[in-house]
Amino acid sequence: MAHITLSAEIQAHQIGQRLDQTLAELFPDYSRSRIKTWIEADLVQLNGKIANVPREKVYGGEQVVMTVDIEDDTRFEPENLPLTIIYEDEHILVINKPKDFVVHPGAGNSSGTVLNALLYHYPAIAEVPRAGIVHRLDKDTTGLMVVAKTIPAQTKLVRDLQKRKITREYEAIACGIMTKGGKVDQPMARHPTKRTHMAVHPMGKPAVTHYRIMERFRDYTRLRLRLETGRTHQIRVHMAHIAHPLLGDQTYGGRPRPPKNASEELMSTLRHFQRQALHAIMLRLEHPISGELMEWHAPLPDDFVDLVNALKADYQLHKDELDY
Repeated sequence: MAHITLSAEIQAHQIGQRLDQTLAELFPDYSRSRIKTWIEADLVQLNGKIANVPREKVYGGEQVVMTVDIEDDTRFEPENLPLTIIYEDEHILVINKPKDFVVHPGAGNSSGTVLNALLYHYPAIAEVPRAGIVHRLDKDTTGLMVVAKTIPAQTKLVRDLQKRKITREYEAIACGIMTKGGKVDQPMARHPTKRTHMAVHPMGKPAVTHYRIMERFRDYTRLRLRLETGRTHQIRVHMAHIAHPLLGDQTYGGRPRPPKNASEELMSTLRHFQRQALHAIMLRLEHPISGELMEWHAPLPDDFVDLVNALKADYQLHKDELDY
């Protein structure tokens, strides 16, 4: 049995929701029914006072703290898997996640994840909720993630993330020729019929993605993006919503389509690029303990570099034919 404390701040968009629904959103690793049981057992506090009515409405801005016991069967096994550490001190570490590496165990992925690796390399992190994971990257998205090694560090980082004080920037290759940067401000929710997908939905949670053009190729555009919020699959869904899905993103419509008269090199590169072209390239945050502003960068992985080079070569070969 593990004794853990979970804390968060209730957000403005959750105003008027039931307490159990709100906590299930804030702590997605635990089911709503389990959270309801904890509420009724006097294990939940709002602003320092016990809140034991699941249907109680929240007002937004409350500090919620849950101190609970988690059964051993909900814990995961340590595994000796490699981690690329960009920065580390006694409170946090920043890793550069490769492709094909799931962050957290789930259906179909009970092992071989970043969390399993963290438990092996940092045994004490087992006492931190979610082994210190503050935010996630999709399996095939590469790049920077921050992990908290202590509960105080995680509590502060989660609050900063909720308050949009952590800056996360990405590079991506989008399908189609884009002419200008902009912002996608569209709420998101679970897809109504495809339960593993997300979708833009008027009743969803607020989601904002900023993007600017870095480079244009034939039929593709290289982008720099910044998350203002951090919904599941946010960049992928938002870019598909504006008809520019990410190259290689078969879930949201970005299947590679070689431009007319593409070279064999480009066709081969597109054929072998078996993931969404998305990389978390920059992370900026205030250190949760010292308050120091810190920033890290992760170079593009080799497959992304090869893709960019092949698109550049194709563009140079055909640039005289282009009218933009």
